[in-house]
Amino acid sequence: MSTQPQQPEPPEGAVAEPGQEQDLPAPGTAEARGAGPEGPGPDAAGGPAGPGEKAGEEADEKAEHAAALAELEDRWRRALADLENLRKRHARELERERAAERARTAAALLPVIDNLELALSHAGADPGSIVAGVRAVRDQAVDTLARLGYERQDETGVPFDPARHEVVGVVEDPDVAPGTVVQVLRPGYGETGNQLRPVAVAVAKRE
Repeated sequence: MSTQPQQPEPPEGAVAEPGQEQDLPAPGTAEARGAGPEGPGPDAAGGPAGPGEKAGEEADEKAEHAAALAELEDRWRRALADLENLRKRHARELERERAAERARTAAALLPVIDNLELALSHAGADPGSIVAGVRAVRDQAVDTLARLGYERQDETGVPFDPARHEVVGVVEDPDVAPGTVVQVLRPGYGETGNQLRPVAVAVAKRE
């Protein structure tokens, strides 16, 4: 009896020659489903999102934007309310300060009024004493204005300064330089930049 030699099996992955049988993949395996070296198909995990997933992401993004916008609007309204409250509080404090300053000024003038009334009550006394009393009241009033920040200005012999002086007359005087204050017709009170009123003066001129 003769024995036929057995043909060697082809290596795994080799292409069968014509006339030779080729092993087919078992049903149900990945090879049978058509998965190759290119990887899993589009239905596998990690593939492109479908229309439903994209719509869900857009809805979530819109919700986040709406929440952020609502928070910003709430902060804006709170800032406006705080600013309005601050403005009202500042207006009240400013009015209180003005009222307090008026009260301090009036209180500083009360002693002057009291002394004037005292001088008037002695109108039948010696005229010399009345004049001395009125002069003392005047000095007291001048001192009160100085303490309030408005010192008396009545210097003569100084150059004319338009920021401090108001010319109400011109006098010919060859002994002084032109533009020199030679007479104070009405004293002023306060320094330059903080004047209660300027000094009314007469200045010298030359022909």
